[in-house]
Amino acid sequence: MIPVSEEVLVEAVEKISKSVVNIASVRMIQDQVFRVFPVEGVGSGVIINAGGYILTNYHVIDDAQRLGVTLSDGRMFKGKVVGVDPPTDLAVIKIETKEEIPVAKLGDSSNLKVGQIVLAVGNPFGLTGGPTVTSGIVSSLNRAIQTENGMLELIQTDAAINPGNSGGPLVNTAGEVIAINTANMPYAQGIGFAVPIDTAKSILKELIEKGRVSRPWIGITSMKITRHLERYYRLPVSEGILVIQIEPFSPADNAGMRKGDIIQEIDKNKIDEPTQISEYIHKKQVGNTITLTVNRNGKLIQVSLQLEENAINYNR
Repeated sequence: MIPVSEEVLVEAVEKISKSVVNIASVRMIQDQVFRVFPVEGVGSGVIINAGGYILTNYHVIDDAQRLGVTLSDGRMFKGKVVGVDPPTDLAVIKIETKEEIPVAKLGDSSNLKVGQIVLAVGNPFGLTGGPTVTSGIVSSLNRAIQTENGMLELIQTDAAINPGNSGGPLVNTAGEVIAINTANMPYAQGIGFAVPIDTAKSILKELIEKGRVSRPWIGITSMKITRHLERYYRLPVSEGILVIQIEPFSPADNAGMRKGDIIQEIDKNKIDEPTQISEYIHKKQVGNTITLTVNRNGKLIQVSLQLEENAINYNR
């Protein structure tokens, strides 16, 4: 039983529900005999600006030829993609209207605590009748999940997140958006994930103004060295990050890094996990120079490289 009064939960739902929208997408799919036919998808979003800007998931609108947006009061609009950021699975779309629209209040995800009560609001399965609500708690913070676009730190919750909930808000008991529901694990019942709203707030300006986020990268694929890995490959060290692939023409490639290099430090900071590399680089700017301490065949060398913008994720 949730130890919060019904009135508090009802008020929170009333504050957020009018700002939650249904997003219907149409994608053109080609079958084995090259016939092209439309496939409809459904997701959710939340209005974040009186000018018609809506925050949602990138995978909700990716490759969509048409977007239809339906407000909780039934008003329907054509949606236009304004900006996308695949690494965070976030996107901003826009509707054109001179009418007043309800705007959600964005909260602060940095103050979240494990065990805190949250509500997931969205349009599961595209059902009519407005947004639906499920409740739960924050199960874990800063949960690192590997996606096809890199490592993403998410909030884990046990609030039910169903198909169609993607892009909808996860809110606190004050009705403030503290995350954007992004995925559920089909093989783990009762587990859902959401992108912290602080992550979204840090990139919203760039998404709206530029349509993308200028994010640095070094261009490597790596894995943590374990004792098994050390013995199997007869590595010279038992700790560090093993480089297993280097993107051609990337900063790492331009700096002369090689497959099999072992990264032990970045700017004299010890590195034990691949996620530490991405976390450190994401705090830097395009054009910054970093120095890696690399173990190459048992010999320590210093590799300086200049961070460049990762444009691969923006090819749409």
